[in-house]
Amino acid sequence: MNFTETLKLAMSAIWAHKLRSFLTLLGMIIGVTAFMVVLSLLQGFNKYVDEKIAGIGSNSFTIRRFSFDDFKNTDTIAEAQRRNKELTFDELEFIKERAQSIDKIGAKALPNIAELKRGTEIMQDVTIDGAEPIMGDIDNVDVAEGRYFTEAENNNAQRVAFIGVDVANKLFPYGSAIGQEFTMRGIPYRVIGIQTAKGSVFGQPQDVFVQLPIKTYEANFGTLTRSRGLYFVATAKSPKLFNDAVEEAKTLMRIKRKLSLNDKDNFGVLTPDAIASLRDAILGFFISIYVIQTYIPWYAAVISIGVSALVGICAGLFPAWKAARLDPIEALRAD
Repeated sequence: MNFTETLKLAMSAIWAHKLRSFLTLLGMIIGVTAFMVVLSLLQGFNKYVDEKIAGIGSNSFTIRRFSFDDFKNTDTIAEAQRRNKELTFDELEFIKERAQSIDKIGAKALPNIAELKRGTEIMQDVTIDGAEPIMGDIDNVDVAEGRYFTEAENNNAQRVAFIGVDVANKLFPYGSAIGQEFTMRGIPYRVIGIQTAKGSVFGQPQDVFVQLPIKTYEANFGTLTRSRGLYFVATAKSPKLFNDAVEEAKTLMRIKRKLSLNDKDNFGVLTPDAIASLRDAILGFFISIYVIQTYIPWYAAVISIGVSALVGICAGLFPAWKAARLDPIEALRAD
């Protein structure tokens, strides 16, 4: 039997049993559709978190005062606050001088909130942070207009600012913001660059910010500790060396802090794998709270089992009932 005859036989069987073919096709359509909907939701959420929440590439990692494990409960938080020290520029230089697998590493400072003014325009609750110039390359900053700040501007603590597009539109509604000034805490700052619009994450705007050179940030906001504490962002020389770079950074931090073999790390390292775990936890929380309530009443289980049993019984009885009504002679003549 060749392929053409097999195809004709299959089509004739489908045509002869229209209801069964329709139900089979309907079940396949529903199953595939449900699978694609769930898969698209999961993949879409993963991409959303990776792009807008993670903020670092697959070849980057951060060194912070605390790790995710330090926030398991109040006891671990209290213990970590006593054990973990603030990161310092000396530790950053120590890693820079000795690391072999790390390509770039730079420092950023935790953000504060401030009010901006320009003439009669006032903008409140703006996120203010500081960063080293190298962070423009590490974070792959997308500049819409102007430029990122330079090493000279950072070393001299110049009052220049790299701002979000919402800040530019609010304070400078007419014309370009580049080269213009605004005041913050009574101190003037000159705009040198505007970042490309990033939109929002879960309704929180990502374009309402001002970033200063880290030494300018320290000079005007105070010592880089506690709510303004330092953290480091680093990249590996290649994806293959990523794990080596992470372990190298951990080892150098432990050496600098004179930790013994049995001492626990008094710092945290945040990698893309840790972010993926956080993303999965957020996804599970989001689905359970906002999409699917995890409560299943007892009658729902009874109904689902009953409906399944009823469908199975009907699927068996209907063909049997239809066959019983056929004339035996005619039935024997049929295929």
